[in-house]
Amino acid sequence: MKKGKKIKLISIIIFILTVLMAFMYYFDEIILPTILVICDGEMRAKSVNLINETIIEKYIDNFNYEEIVKFDKDEKGNIVLLKADTLKMNKIATELSLDIQDKLKNLEDEEIEFPIGYITKNNLLSNFGPRIKAKMQPIGYVESKYISDFESAGINQTRHKIYVEVTATVKVILPTTSNDVKVVTQVPIAETIIVGKIPESSIVDLNAK
Repeated sequence: MKKGKKIKLISIIIFILTVLMAFMYYFDEIILPTILVICDGEMRAKSVNLINETIIEKYIDNFNYEEIVKFDKDEKGNIVLLKADTLKMNKIATELSLDIQDKLKNLEDEEIEFPIGYITKNNLLSNFGPRIKAKMQPIGYVESKYISDFESAGINQTRHKIYVEVTATVKVILPTTSNDVKVVTQVPIAETIIVGKIPESSIVDLNAK
């Protein structure tokens, strides 16, 4: 091979390698993070919808505020103690966590799929390019806990809200990488108006064992 052709061949190889390295860098630094953001958002939305639906299903027939929270009053009618049936509340929360964990496992068979042009957010290009597929896998234990919120609702009136907060972690799996997504959602499960003064020391821990 002549020296001129040899130099030309080496130049072509160097050019091709440079283009490939530039593409790999662009893919890793620009395209892949964007794909992960889209997949994380889609999987988070699916998880939150599933969790919220399960919370509503679980608490609509199993949680009655008047049965769960009791008031102790003094001789003047002032509330001195709020007592919660923590045994029942924790039983429902445990069952809820297990139900959500089982339902999240069922999402392992679901995929989200979109063309790579979708990441451009351009209507003309959104349907072009190879299709990206992602799967979801639940990780660890689903945690459920209660949050009690008191706010003024008028003169000598207090609004008491009880929320259930669920925390779960799911893994978004792509052909070349994966990412852990923490999902936290709160749903109000009870609300009532309490007439009378409520001292801070009267509030019980709804998550007490």
